[in-house]
Amino acid sequence: MRHSSAVIYAAALLGLLAVVAPANAQSKMPRVGVLLTGSPSSGVRSLELDAFMKQLAELGWVEGKNLVVDQRWAERADRFPELAAELVRTNASVILAPGPEATRAATAATLTTPIVMIASADPRTVGVSSLARPGGNLTGLTIGPVEVVFEKRLELFKQAIPGLSRVAVLWDVDRTTNLGDRSAVLEKPARALGLRLQHVDVKSPRDFEPAFKAAKVGRAGAMLLVEGPRAVANRDLIAELGLRNRLPVMGHFRPIVQAGGLMSYGVDLNDLFRRAAGYVDKILKGAKPADLPVEQPTKFQLVVNLKTAKALGVTLPPSVLSRADELIE
Repeated sequence: MRHSSAVIYAAALLGLLAVVAPANAQSKMPRVGVLLTGSPSSGVRSLELDAFMKQLAELGWVEGKNLVVDQRWAERADRFPELAAELVRTNASVILAPGPEATRAATAATLTTPIVMIASADPRTVGVSSLARPGGNLTGLTIGPVEVVFEKRLELFKQAIPGLSRVAVLWDVDRTTNLGDRSAVLEKPARALGLRLQHVDVKSPRDFEPAFKAAKVGRAGAMLLVEGPRAVANRDLIAELGLRNRLPVMGHFRPIVQAGGLMSYGVDLNDLFRRAAGYVDKILKGAKPADLPVEQPTKFQLVVNLKTAKALGVTLPPSVLSRADELIE
């Protein structure tokens, strides 16, 4: 009996060790916290996140082997502060913060945990001292000079729809910052192109439909998106509203075109996420964010949905089609 009890005890102890050992090993691994826009329940894993994870693996960091990746998803910008605080409490080694809302939430949650931002519009608004020497616990990648990107988007819209005279600008982010009204950067290039702008603000998902109705009442001929988390999470709805109201939609990022928007022009997010993995790699190896220069994008892409163009009766000129990096049919 004693022998049998000893065997049972030993087996139980081995079983306990088998459970505790992996948990202890995981607790000693570096942790990367990631703030993501959208919902994992949609069943669609972010292609950009895949690019980030693949690049991390190429740099020697494999999830579950020598790295823990802790994802937090938000469909609304007001959820980011809570999620960022959660990541700080997990003792994350570094936080990846794609987008200005996620970046602001992360910087408000911690002054010590390293943060790598992606696609921040203006790093000065989140405490970066300079691009060369950011200082503090924040570094990463921006979307570049917003004036240049906005000007190019309006120019492409005008080329795509030659008779265009009025454009509604849907702001899914706060237009007002401590550096002034961001909508002002659109006025000069709009005037140069002979375009009149109508600014429409979105504060909740319920505002998208009224926004398109307001654009129609204002006789806008197209809708230019300034995307935040809500627009990304509701891109299918936005594309549907564009088709229903016969308003061509242009976004900054490719997903809106995949959903049925007409065009997008902006940074290549896959490229930014891949480059962000390099920052994470350096920080996990001991580099300080304060010493890692903030980088601007090197790749921009124009994506066009030909099926949407046909549905809207828009005949895109060769000058636009020849410049497209991707045509969705």
